[in-house]
Amino acid sequence: MRTSARNHFSGQISAVKTGAVNDEVTLRVDGGLEIVAVITHGSAMSLGLAAGKPAFALVKASSVIVMVDGDATQVSTRNVVAGSVAAVTKGAVNAEVVIAAPGGAQIAAIVTNESVDRLGLAAGKAVAALFKASSVIVGVDG
Repeated sequence: MRTSARNHFSGQISAVKTGAVNDEVTLRVDGGLEIVAVITHGSAMSLGLAAGKPAFALVKASSVIVMVDGDATQVSTRNVVAGSVAAVTKGAVNAEVVIAAPGGAQIAAIVTNESVDRLGLAAGKAVAALFKASSVIVGVDG
């Protein structure tokens, strides 16, 4: 499968918490990273999501927020991935920031050049990637 989403994570569903309208789906990806998604109950049913089923998660780079020197327990996002900046590529207005997480996962974020400068983003800097569970798209093959 090919998509325009910069962040594609493959793994297995570790939990599905069923709700009346939305379900909370936890995906454990290679390297131990867990990603939480909130999707409609109907979507979870039609995809046959259950613990142990292989699946993937997609997150657009524009949905990823980069945090420096913050307290991850003081934000409302379900997905907070600590890591370090692997690369920064500046464009005319925005920059792509690639964050290396423990276990080998990489997360790409699109932020303004102003934010790169203000946050001092450069290779090796400790950061966290944050994204809401509602920004995660879950899929299965076949």
